[in-house]
Amino acid sequence: MGFFKKRYHEQSDEDLMRFLQGGDRAAFGELYQRYAQRMQGYFYRMLGQDAELASDHTQDLFLHILERPHLFDTQRKFSTWLYSIASNRCKNVYRSWSRQKKVLPLPEKEQQPETTDADPVDHLDRRLFETALTVALRDLPDAQRECFVLRYQEELGIREISEIVDCPEGTVKSRLHYALRQLSRHLRPFNPKKIES
Repeated sequence: MGFFKKRYHEQSDEDLMRFLQGGDRAAFGELYQRYAQRMQGYFYRMLGQDAELASDHTQDLFLHILERPHLFDTQRKFSTWLYSIASNRCKNVYRSWSRQKKVLPLPEKEQQPETTDADPVDHLDRRLFETALTVALRDLPDAQRECFVLRYQEELGIREISEIVDCPEGTVKSRLHYALRQLSRHLRPFNPKKIES
């Protein structure tokens, strides 16, 4: 029987979702392996670098997929659909914070990623830059921050971002333009050259 066993790692995301929709829950494990760490990173960047909050939302996101696989249109790209759900979760958090008069928190020092750089000066420079970038991103409007994170930290294309945030590509480009302009002002001490879009 092992000969006929599906090779999940060879299947596309969309085929795995078709299997899951057909009741094959083992396909879910492969999707989780492919995307859990990536989505944890996305939530971490979008929600003030709060590792616990990012973990909670990652688990809830995949529970949503496991319990409601029928909501996925297999004609769509799975990663776009996944980021769309994650994006909506972040918007819900922002709305909740707005009602409670909360602001996007700054990261705790102990949550900063560790590195094994040989050059301690380079390591310090990178840490200072990452902290400055976090502060600058916090001050961006939510829509601009989201487009920046999706484009430059998640490395998605303009077309896919427009699908995720449900707005025209021109609007995505405009949000990125204004985000980069504001970030370039905040981060000028680290690089006198203008940040290129």
